[in-house]
Amino acid sequence: METGKPVSLAEAFSIIVDPRVAGRSTHDLVEMLVVAVCAMLCGADNFVEIHAWAEERLDWLRRFMKLEHGIASHDTMGRVFGMLDARAVESSFRQWVSGLIPALEPGTVVAVDGKTSRRSGSDQCRPLHLVSALATGIGVVLGQEATAEKSNEITAIPLLLQTLAIKGAIVTIDAAGTHAPIAQVIRDKEADYVLAVKDNQPNLAESIREFFATGQANHWANVRHDCYETVEKDHGRIEVRRYYAFGQLDSLSDPAQWPGLKMFGVVQSERTIKGKTSKEDRLYIGSIPVHARKLAHAVRSHWEVENRLHWCLDVCLNDDQARARVKNSAQNLATVRRMVLNIFRLDKSRKGGIKTRRLVASTSDSYREQLLGLVAI
Repeated sequence: METGKPVSLAEAFSIIVDPRVAGRSTHDLVEMLVVAVCAMLCGADNFVEIHAWAEERLDWLRRFMKLEHGIASHDTMGRVFGMLDARAVESSFRQWVSGLIPALEPGTVVAVDGKTSRRSGSDQCRPLHLVSALATGIGVVLGQEATAEKSNEITAIPLLLQTLAIKGAIVTIDAAGTHAPIAQVIRDKEADYVLAVKDNQPNLAESIREFFATGQANHWANVRHDCYETVEKDHGRIEVRRYYAFGQLDSLSDPAQWPGLKMFGVVQSERTIKGKTSKEDRLYIGSIPVHARKLAHAVRSHWEVENRLHWCLDVCLNDDQARARVKNSAQNLATVRRMVLNIFRLDKSRKGGIKTRRLVASTSDSYREQLLGLVAI
């Protein structure tokens, strides 16, 4: 398939190799995957619910696919999802996304962060943990990568970034991903980065703190910097954020290890609730220009990965309650879940939350067909 060309669900799934013995499988693999997306779009969260919904809507489904042998049982569906190569399913997802969004707008913030599907673990295996890349603003998941059984996000993040078209974007990662090789991968992809700094980089963090404390104590005399302030008031809470950006890289500990480094920054937060004020300083480095507003945009956009991805997966799509555990079934079902999230994110025809629109999709044939872009056979 040509990269950047819109592809249907069936076309995207057609690149996945069927792991079953040829001639001994009853149900078509692509049809099973499309049925799973349709059912999840309408409120199904597991294989039992996918089967039950599809059985009830069999006549409607047969307008768009043959389904010669009806709907696969939930056991069969779970077994097949477990057998499927998770990387192949993820590759089909990225192919489908690249057709929806051929290229990101320059300056788009791509937030990278991990999430655990808590009920997917057992005594024999740890829960599934996926690192996802979210194009903030549009709220679309560009891709995800599972951490290995005995590994962590540090190894998953580069694998994820290497597969994404992020030229011109600004990649934001929390402190767990603040490592020079990860910054190099981002620069190799012709993107910029803004990385949080905490005590996992102790020398770097201490050098930023010392520079900032000295500048404050001297009221920034002869210290070039850019500053931007925001004030938020809501339900008795007042939060003042001051964003400071600096370009004095020789003040940092070993700045040469960070490819393309141009700035470092501090975000000061003062939160007042019922007369009590708390303060917090957060530290960052980046390859973006020394511009406090750009730093503020990147930092604030990063939090979309929490409320527009992780929160929606749990509250609207029941990710934390998912119990699929057989082989690759948890990861493959999680990929379908993110596909459904993207479909709703790109839908501008209706207002309302994802839970509400799932309900509408379950009852309205026309809305469902519009969302899925299905073509009658």
